[in-house]
Amino acid sequence: MKYLRQFLIIISVSCVGELLNYLIPLPIPASIYGLIIMLGLLISKKLKLEAVKQTADFLIDIMPVMFIPACVGLIDSWEELQSFLVPVIIISIVSTILVMIVTGKTADVMLKTWEDE
Repeated sequence: MKYLRQFLIIISVSCVGELLNYLIPLPIPASIYGLIIMLGLLISKKLKLEAVKQTADFLIDIMPVMFIPACVGLIDSWEELQSFLVPVIIISIVSTILVMIVTGKTADVMLKTWEDE
């Protein structure tokens, strides 16, 4: 029953994110609204981490399984993808490197900020 309650909390926050996405005409995905709401609830201590931790850990553990349908879809569309495969691979590599650099620099800035306090 505990897992069901935790899952319902996570789904409820996701639902609120979907509602915000519907009401606010910005090009921001509903999942981002949900993540921001969950972060706000956790930071403000209105929602304790223990209230969602076990179910969130479970969802993270099974995350690779969630990519199987997308991979099957790519395999299914292989003939259509072959014509622009090289640009997609280059873009994927470059964007991955950029994300790694930006994430590392952001983490450095945050750690230095926290050390200074």
